[in-house]
Amino acid sequence: MQFKNLKRGEYSKTNGSHLVGRVNVTYQDLIQSFGLPHGSDGYKSDAEWALEFEDGTIATIYNWKDGKNYLGADGASLNEIEEWHIGGFNHNAVDRVTDAVKTGSLTTA
Repeated sequence: MQFKNLKRGEYSKTNGSHLVGRVNVTYQDLIQSFGLPHGSDGYKSDAEWALEFEDGTIATIYNWKDGKNYLGADGASLNEIEEWHIGGFNHNAVDRVTDAVKTGSLTTA
């Protein structure tokens, strides 16, 4: 299913989203599937993607409190993180993200 990476002016589409699941995948696999992350909050996460799928499903993918931003030298590097949080408004976000990761290729709208 096609998706687009939300741009800074579109992040309000994620307002009110919340943790709906997790995906076990490498940082490199996420880059292969979704491109480079748009950034992070600089505190509790180190990388985040904000996505809108062609059916209107909104999803965010991010690490949470396990990286260097939150834990300093004791935190995992992005390449060491293999459990990523999926945010959204319902479980469709999990389905769309896991399906996109399985295909392993960018299909941007």
